[in-house]
Amino acid sequence: MYNELLHIGPFTIYGYGLMVGIGVLAAYFTAEARAKKRGLDHEKVFGFVISCVLAGFLGSKILYTITIFDKFVENPKIIIDTFSQGWVVYGGIIGGIVGGALYCKFNKLNILKYVDNAFPSVAIGQGFGRIGCFLAGCCYGKECNGPFCITFTNSHFAPNNVPLIPTQLIMSACDFLLAFGLIFLYNRKLNKPGQTAALYLVFYSIGRFLIEYLRGDLDRGNVGIFSTSQFISIFTVIAGIIGFILATKLYKEPETESESADI
Repeated sequence: MYNELLHIGPFTIYGYGLMVGIGVLAAYFTAEARAKKRGLDHEKVFGFVISCVLAGFLGSKILYTITIFDKFVENPKIIIDTFSQGWVVYGGIIGGIVGGALYCKFNKLNILKYVDNAFPSVAIGQGFGRIGCFLAGCCYGKECNGPFCITFTNSHFAPNNVPLIPTQLIMSACDFLLAFGLIFLYNRKLNKPGQTAALYLVFYSIGRFLIEYLRGDLDRGNVGIFSTSQFISIFTVIAGIIGFILATKLYKEPETESESADI
């Protein structure tokens, strides 16, 4: 695994940045395609995605700052020094939801429908992003033995020349599986606004909670016996379950023209 993929003069193309870029583009194009099929204003998808990405990056950095708050207080410059590597996915998810909701409110769009449309694409983008983690060596797993272990030799993050659990690839595979699962359900079963977003929160949170037990990068903050991500997962899975129940119970089918005429 080698993060510096290509050098063009003074410029370097990094695997992590390239995969994040591919993930954002994949998220945009798939969200736009589904918006057209679902009768949403596909021309608004670009602005929606940009709002989610920018707010997501901000939220990710804010949550990372919280996890290293003691170090930040001692040396605020650490945020600049670690700008290219200090990100927390849950902060990105929360920030992205806020950014997307604000965009929808400003443009008078149905928030739940656009968020539902976006979340399968979010999972696709995360799948590519985790491949970037694999190339860089961050978010690495614990030491292991066996044919499925990986050994880094050029990583600035993972311990080199030590067999490790490929947590990045496991997370990437789970993200893609979640994306296709949501798309399948979105097209066939999840016809009530808010259901898709709620299921994303439930299944992503469960997966993230479990994968944390395999992670070997310990400098990510803790809340009691849980890592920061596990602690947040508890609340997001509860929020997802409640959201799914509310979306299912409170949604009312729109009246047909004949029903409206009878009233």
